Amino acid sequence: MIFGKYINRYYLKHAPVLLLGILSLLTVDYIQLLIPELYRLVINGVNLGQVVVDGQTMAFTKEVLFQHICLPMIYIVVLMVIGRFLWRVCFFGSAVRVAADLREQMFDHSRQLSQQYYQVNKVGNLMSLYTNDLDTIQECFGDGILMFFDASVLGILALVKMWRMDIKLTLLALIPAAVMFAIGTVMSQVMTKRWEERQQAFSDLSDFAQENFSGIAVIKAFVKELKELMAFRKLNKENEEINVTYTKIATLLEVLVTLFVESVICVILGYGGWLVYRGQFNAGQLVEYIGYFEAIVWPIMAISMLIEKTARGKASLNRITELLDAPIDVADRDGVADLKNPRGGIEFRHLNFRYPDGEYDILKDISFTIAPGESVGIVGKTGAGKTALVDLLLRTYNVPDGTLFVDGQDVNTVSIHSVRNACA
Repeated sequence: MIFGKYINRYYLKHAPVLLLGILSLLTVDYIQLLIPELYRLVINGVNLGQVVVDGQTMAFTKEVLFQHICLPMIYIVVLMVIGRFLWRVCFFGSAVRVAADLREQMFDHSRQLSQQYYQVNKVGNLMSLYTNDLDTIQECFGDGILMFFDASVLGILALVKMWRMDIKLTLLALIPAAVMFAIGTVMSQVMTKRWEERQQAFSDLSDFAQENFSGIAVIKAFVKELKELMAFRKLNKENEEINVTYTKIATLLEVLVTLFVESVICVILGYGGWLVYRGQFNAGQLVEYIGYFEAIVWPIMAISMLIEKTARGKASLNRITELLDAPIDVADRDGVADLKNPRGGIEFRHLNFRYPDGEYDILKDISFTIAPGESVGIVGKTGAGKTALVDLLLRTYNVPDGTLFVDGQDVNTVSIHSVRNACA
């Protein structure tokens, strides 16, 4: 599960559906733990010729097998199928709606950001935000809720049953779990950092490709194909190295979890077999105990996956938060009115302007007037400021007060939408 300023409200918004999914999940977890008890009845029935059901000892006959083992197993399977379908719809359906809503929110905010933001944040970075990062948020939201509740509830219920059967054996089985939890906590911090580097590498690669495709004519005209190929190869190599590093860490975590599972199985078979030899357990009880442990194998795997997904989700949510927190530099002031009945009069008065990240003014003391209906051509060499003049008229950048007027009104005193609509 991931939490943050722009994700927390969705847990409340989708609370009814999520609660229904959690209820279905808990039901499945509870009835799933009834299966090892049926295993015990079968094993004891085969070995001893009798079974104990509800405190009563019965001969192991076909009727007992069908009534007390087969029928309950059929009910359990049917309920598990229905419950699993229901929580999948609830969790994953909510995750899809969360991603769609976040995408709408991001797009709406992106429309209001000024040109200054897009000079710093290129197209490749935005592509990564709207694809990889949003997909990660969707995955972490649905899978995160599933893994958190499934691992905690199923794991606790199974451990309680294991504890009741034999305390010492359960304590021995929990030692590797404590070690794995400590290692996973440390690795999650490393994985968060590596995932951010991975997403940034993808952004840089997308930026480079987009700029080359859009400027291919210039590249060919100046015979710069080899230079661009070398630069592209370098970016690909960096992207490959970062992805390999992240994959190594994720794989190491999976190996550690597998090592934990196998080590615990060795403990159960070894010490549990000794208990059977001493007569403290029978074969059916040992099989039942192993069944409970197999029930917590998924929670153990889920913990490692949850650590990885949470690390990825935090990194992606941080990147999305940066976009949604980006300030809207060019915005209407409070109380501005729309430009009424535009006629087309334009006047610049001693205007000076430099780009937000510029080091010097590109327009200095610009003053001229264009009367309504008049056609004026603006000429000059590259970089002279022709485009900047039009950008200022369209309010792509902020304009100093008292320097640009439309129909005699300062552009800062009328709404941006009405000015742009009039220009269109």
